[in-house]
Amino acid sequence: MTDHHETEVPMAAPDEAPRWLDRKANVTKVAWALYIVCAVVILLDFPIHRHADTSFDGNFGFYGAYGFIGSVMLVLVAKNILRRIVKRPEDYYDD
Repeated sequence: MTDHHETEVPMAAPDEAPRWLDRKANVTKVAWALYIVCAVVILLDFPIHRHADTSFDGNFGFYGAYGFIGSVMLVLVAKNILRRIVKRPEDYYDD
């Protein structure tokens, strides 16, 4: 007997039918598709000639690393600095 929780991710509301990405197998397929796309893009860095403006942006994997570091920095800034600016007290909407 299979457990219901092994095949589905508990994301759907109890009164709704599970959607396509509520199944763990489909989430795994999407993740693998993204891994393959990332690998292909990295491998395409070999045959594509870059017209670098500076000495470092012509290096292998520069744009991927730049994008990854930029995304991580955006998350950290939003989590640590922006949160302090827009954070409201717990009883903000109470009278």
